[in-house]
This record gives sequence, C-alpha cells and structure tokens, in this order.
Amino acid sequence: MDTLQTRSDRDRAARFTALYVRDHPRVCAFVHRRSGDRGAAEELTAEVFRIAWERMKAGQDVGTGWLFVTARNLLSNHYRSMARLTELHRTIADALGRAPASGQDNAVLDALDRLPSAHREVLLLSYWDGLSAAEAGEVLGCSTSAVWVRLHRARKAFRAVCDLPGEPE
Repeated sequence: MDTLQTRSDRDRAARFTALYVRDHPRVCAFVHRRSGDRGAAEELTAEVFRIAWERMKAGQDVGTGWLFVTARNLLSNHYRSMARLTELHRTIADALGRAPASGQDNAVLDALDRLPSAHREVLLLSYWDGLSAAEAGEVLGCSTSAVWVRLHRARKAFRAVCDLPGEPE
C-alpha cells in the first residue's frame, strides 16, 4: 500500500509540475494584463496554483481552463478588496481631514497612543469602528461580557491618561 501511495503522490506531483511549467507564465500574464500590477499578479497566480494543488491532492482534475476561471475569480476578489481598501482610506482621510486638529483632538490621539495596546484596541473597535460588544468580542476572541469588562478598564485607563474625572460610582 505504501508503494502504491508513494507512486500516486509522485504521479500527482509530476502532473502538477507539468501543469505549472506549462501554464504558470500564461496565467501570470493573464492576471498581470488585468491587474496592471506585477506583484499582485504574482501573488494571485501563486494562489491559483496553491488552490490547484489542493484540488489535485483531493483527487479532482485541474486543467488550463479551470486555472483561468480561478484566476478570474481571484481577480474579482482582488478588485473588491482594493475597492474596500480605497474606501477605508478615503473614510480615514475624511475623518482626519474634517477640520484642523484641535488641541482636544491631539490630546485624545496622544492619550490613545499612551494606552496599552489591549485598551486601545477595545476602545477603537467600540468607538472608531462602531462595533457592538458581541462583534468586538468576535474580533478579540472573547465573550461579550469580557468586552464590557475590557471596555470599562480601557475607559478608566483613558481617563487616567487624560487626567479626567472618573465616572460617579
């Protein structure tokens, strides 16, 4: 059984290598023509062939047509990702450029910079990103109640850094 398995693995590796040697330049050129970015084209092409290898390991056939369809789908995902990133950059630029930074704005940013990263993260998730406690918990890998505890501690640390009065008890 081991020799049969080894032979099968060698055959699969040989088929993949032949597919890669034959089609890698074509797939990479296809992606590059559509993306206009050599680095992105190489990364997306590598992902196409990674997926192809996984499919071949699972015993599925992979041909040239499948490679190009997969490349097109990955390009679509890439375009959506780039659009989201551009929109995020625009949102941040709008938020930061909404008005000249006041002394209070600078004080808030300085206070955030002085906080431990765990406090800063829960505050940013809650206030900057507008996530609910449940959503922030998913990001942080903790329960909703743990987020509330972390948020309470982060607010307290923020007040201490800003030298603000505490909440009435």
